[in-house]
Amino acid sequence: MSPSSTFPAPRFEGTLRCIHAAGASLGEGLLWSAREQALYWVDILEKRLWRLDPATGKQDQWDFTEEISALAERENAPGLIVTLRRGFAFFDPANAGAGPQWLHRPEPQLLTNRFNDGKCDARGRFWGGTMDFDCVAPSGALYRFDPDGKCSQHDSGFAVTNGPTWSLDGRTMYFNDTAQGGIHAYDFDPEHGTVAHRRLWLRFARGDGLPDGMTTDAAGRLWIAHWAGACVSCHHPSSGEELGRIGLPVSQVTNCTFGGPDLRTLYITSASTGLDEARRAAEPLAGGLFAIEVDSPGLPAFRFGG
Repeated sequence: MSPSSTFPAPRFEGTLRCIHAAGASLGEGLLWSAREQALYWVDILEKRLWRLDPATGKQDQWDFTEEISALAERENAPGLIVTLRRGFAFFDPANAGAGPQWLHRPEPQLLTNRFNDGKCDARGRFWGGTMDFDCVAPSGALYRFDPDGKCSQHDSGFAVTNGPTWSLDGRTMYFNDTAQGGIHAYDFDPEHGTVAHRRLWLRFARGDGLPDGMTTDAAGRLWIAHWAGACVSCHHPSSGEELGRIGLPVSQVTNCTFGGPDLRTLYITSASTGLDEARRAAEPLAGGLFAIEVDSPGLPAFRFGG
């Protein structure tokens, strides 16, 4: 039996569309809020958080004094946990005037680092990675922030971090070393929230871009955004075999997540940073937010336990 026989190629319903031509410098941080039936996403470099209500088309935005990169809903309180440039914080959009409530800054000595991608595991612990702001020095690390306020480091030595996402059984965590082009897999202990036995799981073909944000669907397939690769690809969770892809009219594809009432809409962010005048002219939708319907659903986002 071939690997793809148990993980069929996805089918797409309708066509890809740009639902917000935001011109984001660095779109990222996608989160579908089941509680609000709304989509949150960020422009890291412009220090901005957006919220889109697809049912009405209403959009809200909040501006911050430093970069905001990733977020998750809180399970036992209103609002979000977010990663800002320097660390973890709570932020409640309904009480935005109060600003972020700082929780922990794990790297006060690394002034040229910032947080990048992140999300919660099934036990409500938030995993976030740091990176070198210039994407060169291997100064980034992988952190876990727990509902009780404890923060721990679990790996290090990355110039740019992205992900993570998990296998359906929760026993494998995937994490991207974007600058080196590697997608790594770890053995994951769901009870203790620890990782072990890092190994290279997948590397894209030359010219196919670098692995950026990713998500897992309800069938267990991985969906990975290709920075400088103009697509999102879908993969078998064990072999890494490509099962399908979505081409985009922008080169710098940054993240993807499932949302909508039935979790069958794949939302995709992109970036315009670093494009010269000619490339911007060739990619007028760079930095836009895109959507396409998929035949099978994604998974609900895990919430932070605090």
